[in-house]
Amino acid sequence: MASPEPNTSDATPGYRALLRNREFAGLYAGFTLTVAASTLSGFALGTLVDRSTGSPFLTAVSMYGATFATVLGATTLMSVADGSRPRRTLVALQAVALAGACAQAAPGMPLTARFALLLLLGFFQSLNTGTRMGLLAEAVPASAYVPARSLMNITAGGTSVLGFALGALLLRHLTPQGLFVAAAALTAAALAVTAATVRERSIRPPRRPGLRETWTTNAALLSRTGPRALLLNLWVPNGLIVGCEALFIPYAGANAGVLLAAASGGMLLGDLTVGRLLSPEWRRRSAFPLRLLLAAPYLLFALHPPAPVAAVAVFVASAGFAATLPLQERLLALTPEQVRGQVQGVESAGRMTWQGIGAAVAGATAQVLSPTVTITGLAAVSVCVTLASRPHVNRARWVAPTSPRG
Repeated sequence: MASPEPNTSDATPGYRALLRNREFAGLYAGFTLTVAASTLSGFALGTLVDRSTGSPFLTAVSMYGATFATVLGATTLMSVADGSRPRRTLVALQAVALAGACAQAAPGMPLTARFALLLLLGFFQSLNTGTRMGLLAEAVPASAYVPARSLMNITAGGTSVLGFALGALLLRHLTPQGLFVAAAALTAAALAVTAATVRERSIRPPRRPGLRETWTTNAALLSRTGPRALLLNLWVPNGLIVGCEALFIPYAGANAGVLLAAASGGMLLGDLTVGRLLSPEWRRRSAFPLRLLLAAPYLLFALHPPAPVAAVAVFVASAGFAATLPLQERLLALTPEQVRGQVQGVESAGRMTWQGIGAAVAGATAQVLSPTVTITGLAAVSVCVTLASRPHVNRARWVAPTSPRG
């Protein structure tokens, strides 16, 4: 059976048209503020851990460790993303995020407690993402989904650039504790915007979210070679390259901020080009070469390039993150409407978990080898995964789950 493809007959709306949609504007603003808060908090924690321990492994885990817990959300309670009261769920999860941000801002907290809090927040973050993306698929028409995700990704990249730059600037005058306070304020603003703009959906059938519901849908999603390969391409190459980024501080020292900003800038450019300028057909064709582009420039690190060359390589490579857009578009087209939130939540949680795995593997390997060797090796593995999984991605199709309820 041929795989269904995204509808290409509708005109693709522009970003300004999307922002005139009040509900999308609220989801977008809440997402932007959350990314800003996460960037400042991650930078503060990474700096705090690096200063306290000097360990590349612990520094990498502190910046990306919350992603480990997202897999727990994806495998246990992700079905809440498709519940009949998604607005209430999203507001409650934003409130949990605010409580966690305030806890991180408390003075004198030991590092072990901060790591435990990081994992707890990662669990709820995965549910937050699934619920938000399920609402996004309902708030905009199908033809607007890729531009909507593109705009959110572009904003995430731009916000990361500004967040890292602002974090570095603020650390000249503040302690990492001050950055935690700023992150808590941004999280509070995200909660207020979400509560004021997102409406309750009335079109969803009643569901009883829970462990059994989550497992049934996940089993259907992962039972076929095609969808597994599609998710593999969304998860593993991203995670391995994030592992490379997690080593920028031990690799580049004082120039790490430049490399991090270059990575965010390249991601912004790639998402803008793919999400706004390419037609659906060219988006589909671009997925494979972009996945190769994501890793190939990092192979230059084997030659120990000077800082400006390394920054250019990172910028070019990060444009390859835009391959996520056409892959997500296809996954959405393959997904029944009643489980879109859960499937998108699983995709996002798996991608974030692999980012955590990539950061941990990179940090642990760099403890034994050098950051340069580790970055080059992760890039080579990413290329191999992309090449090996390509035939299976082309055959991806959905198999509907059987409901566990009578």
